[in-house]
Amino acid sequence: MIRERLRELGLELPEPVPSLYQYVPVVVHEGIAYVSGQVPRVDGKLPYVGKVGVDVTIEQARELAKICVLKGLSSLEAEIGSLDRVERVLKVTGYVQSTDGFNQQPQVIDAASELLEQIFGEQGRHARTAVGAAELPGNTPVEIDFMIAVQR
Repeated sequence: MIRERLRELGLELPEPVPSLYQYVPVVVHEGIAYVSGQVPRVDGKLPYVGKVGVDVTIEQARELAKICVLKGLSSLEAEIGSLDRVERVLKVTGYVQSTDGFNQQPQVIDAASELLEQIFGEQGRHARTAVGAAELPGNTPVEIDFMIAVQR
């Protein structure tokens, strides 16, 4: 059903990517899936790099936030077998590599929140934190992690 919804939205999940360092992409414990921070690489490359507000526009950063969601869902599906097992998106934490004085992190991370609601409906609405960061791995403008309730 979720795969059909993705098709209706014109979206495709990328292939899940193994972790590059000493962590696992997803841990499921007692019905909660903890999805590691997702960096918006496409074919191994970041479409945009740098700080939002100087090197990257808000609109470009919003595009990256959507890529993070799709990558996270891909990793989650690889771990649990089907996104139809998602009961509720619980929490999203978004990090925005920001220039001094930039304070529109919520506007950037809203793109991820909006996409999760489009995909999962009411179950996609979630608690959230949007944080400005001085530096993020690989000079990525956006990184997002997720907590998602899944059927046992």
